[in-house]
Amino acid sequence: MNDYLLSALLGVVEGLTEFLPISSTAHLRITEALFRVPMDDEYWKMYTVVIQLGAILCLPVYFRSRIAGFLALRPREGRSWLGHPLALVMIAFVVTAAPSFLLHKVIGKHLESLTVMGVAILAGGAVMWVVDAARAPWEKAGPQAPGSPIRTWAMEDMTLLQSAWIGACQILSAVFPGTSRSMSTIVAGQLARMSRASALEFSFFLSIPTMFAATAYDLFKTLAGRDASALGRPSIDLHGWVVLSIGFVVSFAVAYVSVAWLMSWVRRHGFVAFGVYRIVLGIAVLAAGHRLAG
Repeated sequence: MNDYLLSALLGVVEGLTEFLPISSTAHLRITEALFRVPMDDEYWKMYTVVIQLGAILCLPVYFRSRIAGFLALRPREGRSWLGHPLALVMIAFVVTAAPSFLLHKVIGKHLESLTVMGVAILAGGAVMWVVDAARAPWEKAGPQAPGSPIRTWAMEDMTLLQSAWIGACQILSAVFPGTSRSMSTIVAGQLARMSRASALEFSFFLSIPTMFAATAYDLFKTLAGRDASALGRPSIDLHGWVVLSIGFVVSFAVAYVSVAWLMSWVRRHGFVAFGVYRIVLGIAVLAAGHRLAG
């Protein structure tokens, strides 16, 4: 395939799957394998990091009004600054960051395993399906429904414990690729008695520092040559820069649209469809892994 078309395709895959709870890592790896992208090549290693950055950058743009509102928000009476929505995002990030960094070698070892990835995709889909389906009646009934297990309907009402719990659950997505960062944070939020919309929004906000930090670290390793798989200091020609730019721009644009669509879809339909999709995909990945092993 032409490099420009391949870059656009990979940008679409990255942008479409990065924030949907279906594992962008799995989809990108599968696409790269299907089109025989040489992932041992240092340029394509850097390319993967750069298009992920394109997807990440859509979030502060999409949520710019919400972020401005949070910056102007003062703690409610009886709550400290630790209860501020942006403070809760950073607390969850800190809870996630340190263990994920320490487990970096484990992450790398699991990254190429189709079996681990397939099990994570399948199990995550089953959990997402069960958790969301159990809360569906209460979501439809709304905040005033008596006996509802949902206590938090907006990010502004989150607690410190909910934030720390979601940050801890996000570690699973770092250790086991295929779990999906968004899936783990959304399900964790629902288990912590948050509504679909509030859990999804917190997942988006938490992904901003989490993904910026992870991407910056990967890019630094790649450019500085910190380990055996690093890029060193590459010399990229005009063709290489054009391919890189196409992937970056396409990833940003598609991610922006997918975030807007997901916010609308979840409020009306929930996450069950994503759970079913993950189960089907997980079975397919496990079957592919079994055939390759045989």
